[in-house]
Amino acid sequence: MLISKMPRALAVPALLGLAASLVLPAVAEAHILQGEAGGFLHGFEHPLSGADHLLAMFCVGLWGAQMGGRSVWSLPIAFPLIMVIGGMMGIAGVPLPAVESGIALSIIVLGAAIAFVWRPPEWLAVLVIGVFAIFHGYAHGAELPTATDPADYAIGFVVATGLIHLLGISVGLAFQRFRGGELSRAVGGLIGLGGVYFLVA
Repeated sequence: MLISKMPRALAVPALLGLAASLVLPAVAEAHILQGEAGGFLHGFEHPLSGADHLLAMFCVGLWGAQMGGRSVWSLPIAFPLIMVIGGMMGIAGVPLPAVESGIALSIIVLGAAIAFVWRPPEWLAVLVIGVFAIFHGYAHGAELPTATDPADYAIGFVVATGLIHLLGISVGLAFQRFRGGELSRAVGGLIGLGGVYFLVA
């Protein structure tokens, strides 16, 4: 079996991704049958519909893998949990200035952290991604479609975010095996430059 031949560090993300691919269609179908497809599906699609969101969330997983230890999982777990708080703020209409700039800065900072192999204490890394998670969650919440169930919508964007993190972790763990992580640094640098584009565009 292919998974049994993988290094243990890669086997866990692969198994989680496989499980998610089997479960998500059933979850989506259940919501469709209940007449709430707009909630879960719109929420699930939202992080995938914008390159800015996708790149930042991918970076969280990649950075966690680069840092190693508990950060492999603590960063990707903390981000969507804190993002829900931002989402609730967006749904409630709480003012938050410079949301788009905050999202662009998240790509720049996270890309730079990877490019320069920044390994701060875990609490500081969680704080950094937590601040950016508020901006990303706010954007999701503020763009809640009309007549959509907020809880289902939130579940959708959290699940999608988790899968993007999982992809970042898997890529990061794989890249760490080649030339001391130089590939991760190169990808982080390119993503950081992409953040500059989003900031000035």
